[in-house]
Amino acid sequence: MSHCRHLLAGVLAIFAFGLFAAPGLGQQNTNSPTIIPGGMPASSAPAAAPKAEPLHLTIGLDGSSRNGDVSVAVQIVILMTLLTLAPSIVLLMTSFTRIVIVLGFVRTALGVPSAPSNQIIIGLSLFLTFFLMGPVFDRMNNEAIQPYMAGQMTSVAALDKAAVPLKEFMLKQTRTRDLEYFLELGGFGPTAVKDLPMRVVVPAFVVSELQTAFQMGFMLFLPFLVIDFLVSSVLMALGMMMMPPVVVALPFKLLLFVLVDGWHLVVRALMQSFTT
Repeated sequence: MSHCRHLLAGVLAIFAFGLFAAPGLGQQNTNSPTIIPGGMPASSAPAAAPKAEPLHLTIGLDGSSRNGDVSVAVQIVILMTLLTLAPSIVLLMTSFTRIVIVLGFVRTALGVPSAPSNQIIIGLSLFLTFFLMGPVFDRMNNEAIQPYMAGQMTSVAALDKAAVPLKEFMLKQTRTRDLEYFLELGGFGPTAVKDLPMRVVVPAFVVSELQTAFQMGFMLFLPFLVIDFLVSSVLMALGMMMMPPVVVALPFKLLLFVLVDGWHLVVRALMQSFTT
């Protein structure tokens, strides 16, 4: 029994010696590097990438870098205004007014109010307008738009330069009496042709175009009016009072218009009216 007690005391003494005499065996050294699975110390691991900053979108309306030019905000307002007024500009400052009125007179003189339709009349008038105004648009592009896009001209100077070919076209088709009337109405004195303001040229041009279009319409009505008289006289002589002359005259009008190649004659007359 005493041997067991001596053995137990020896084991406890050895355990106490190992616990207090060698503390490194019971705790981990904090100065030693930590080993990661790849066998590389944690201290030599690559640093984490910096967090990327969020993207920002900045939209500004600062002025143009060219001297004497208006700001971008003003240019946007002018552009939106021009887009709004574009139909009026095409209608009143080009050859569209005369063409569409004359083609409308042709349809009325024939006595067929729905053939050709309004879409065809307006579409044909637009394409004829673009054809006639092609040289004017080319001059505006070469003398104003391209220099402005290349940075050789300010927007205000480009607008003034682009108005010159258009003004020359309108003045060529405008009667002198109409110009004099609007100059007098606006209180302008004697003014050179090149110095005429657009607010005088545009209304004078529109009035002249209306006058010319109605004159051409009257000339177009004459042959069809003769056919109506002849048909009415024949029906009266035959005693056919109840037969509408318009219904009888319509086939003869269409026959006459087709035989003389009427659409070609009308379009050619319109083209020549602008070139003379």
